[in-house]
Amino acid sequence: MKLNRALINPPNLSNEKSLKTLVENRTVYSLNHCELNLFETYESSALVPLKFNDLVVTSMLRGKKVMHLFDDPAFEYLPGETVVVPSKVEMKIDFPEAALHNPTQCLALAIDQTKITETLQFLNERYPKEGNDQFWHLNYQNYFFFNNVELATTINKLIKECLSTSITKDVLADLTLQELLIRIIQTQTAKAIDDGLFTDPKNPITPVIEFIRLNLRENINMKHLSEKASMSSASFYRLFKRELGMSPIEFIIGEKIRCAKQLLKNPTIQINEVCYLSGFEDSNYFIRLFKKYEGITPKQYQLLYVS
Repeated sequence: MKLNRALINPPNLSNEKSLKTLVENRTVYSLNHCELNLFETYESSALVPLKFNDLVVTSMLRGKKVMHLFDDPAFEYLPGETVVVPSKVEMKIDFPEAALHNPTQCLALAIDQTKITETLQFLNERYPKEGNDQFWHLNYQNYFFFNNVELATTINKLIKECLSTSITKDVLADLTLQELLIRIIQTQTAKAIDDGLFTDPKNPITPVIEFIRLNLRENINMKHLSEKASMSSASFYRLFKRELGMSPIEFIIGEKIRCAKQLLKNPTIQINEVCYLSGFEDSNYFIRLFKKYEGITPKQYQLLYVS
């Protein structure tokens, strides 16, 4: 269970008289290197097909869908979540709860392949990754993830530019597209770590992640981490921030919160004990931080599993 999805600000819904259909009514905003599609659905339906000629970044804005993608099991798709779909791959979508009083709204941002290629080339030339055979790339197997604040903020900026009437909107949108691709790659890396799928022995971050997880209750400092990566503290900090989009300290806090959430699934464990076992020294600080990250207190989170 994760409650800390960062939401995207949904644009206004279409005027009822302007709707062309009640299922996936589409509004399009075209720019030089991307196309923003806003889809709205106002009635329950199933297995609605959708396919784009370009890579598409989709994010839920309102309501709920059920996505059928690749040969994977169907999954619920909710606000605060993003799905990246390669070009010419067909999605099939259910709208189990859509109604006139409860519409779904989703954005689909189609991005030109030339823009993606240019951005990845720029990153690999100007900001090369550590080690041989390490490159910036989009991971099409890691296609579904929760929005963090940085990703949601970038998508909000891109929506604003696409809806703008300014003569500079294409230039600003191009810059934001670069940022969006970077944020997606960083989010994919963080999710792979969270899922235990980031095990590349060539990446200096791999032993650091292992060290952090084995020593959550210890006083971990930048010197310890940079030594594990065999780098200077300054170089390691830049590498970590670039790879994951967060600082090492932010990652450590996130790991402690993740550990606490696992412990809270035990209905008999005390909050003070969870605080200690997940590496926090002060229970009041732990409770405040947990609520900031998860939106509810540790006790409320624990009760969700009891009920």
